Amino acid sequence: MIISIASGKGGTGKTTVATNLALSLGEGVQLLDCDVEEPNAGLFVQPAFEKTETITTPVPEVDEKKCTLCGKCGEICQFKAIVVIGKTVLTFHELCHSCGGCMAVCPEGAISEKGRELGIIEVGHRNGLEFVHGKLRVGEAMSPPLIKKVRSFTDPRKLTIIDAPPGTSCPVIEAMKGADFVLLVTEPTPFGLHDLKLAAGALEILEIPHGLVINKSDLGDEKVKDYARAEGLPILMEIPFDRRIAEAYSRGESIVEVMPEWKGRFVKLYESIKDIVG
Repeated sequence: MIISIASGKGGTGKTTVATNLALSLGEGVQLLDCDVEEPNAGLFVQPAFEKTETITTPVPEVDEKKCTLCGKCGEICQFKAIVVIGKTVLTFHELCHSCGGCMAVCPEGAISEKGRELGIIEVGHRNGLEFVHGKLRVGEAMSPPLIKKVRSFTDPRKLTIIDAPPGTSCPVIEAMKGADFVLLVTEPTPFGLHDLKLAAGALEILEIPHGLVINKSDLGDEKVKDYARAEGLPILMEIPFDRRIAEAYSRGESIVEVMPEWKGRFVKLYESIKDIVG
């Protein structure tokens, strides 16, 4: 089973839920940190890394000796990553989505592909828990290809937990699609409710079963719970605002290691997800 942990906004506790769920279930589980712009699950899992891989994406390279400046490459590119201006072909690799369309339509075969670095992927383990995360190159805007590469490490023999990026944009969809269940993490605030509605709406379109974890549940108001009840969104766990949890987080420690009684609660959370997925 693949469980993706997501949230409509950052800072709700998504990584806290993902790491503690993975550590509670332990051996036979893999945790994929797909929040490649700001990966921090490794700070809490603290795996021993055994493999590092540099990831590239194909971008066009034009042979000006063959190019006749016909402009067909620019016509097919919907992102203006390649354009003909006067007697010059300009390529903007940061805008390229690596579809290969320009190379396919070039009548002279003047376009080839070269690799542009996106970032790195690191693979490690801790006590039988497999951990994989991606780190996007500083200044890089195209995170979905790197997220897709992290997702390629999914082992169908294991329970896979994905720490998705925050929000509802393309990187989040890449981290959620194909999941058996999405666990949304929110907080009982107006901002939390607003972004929860966006995330739940996206999952309705994707037709992925989903449930809710409310972090800092004893703060704020009851509007998140009212919304969940009205929409039939099951609340599977509530995490109170607790100074011990906050202190553990600030030290890079997991809840289940500092407060062992929470391990059973995260195991129960997993059992509830299994019941819903069937």
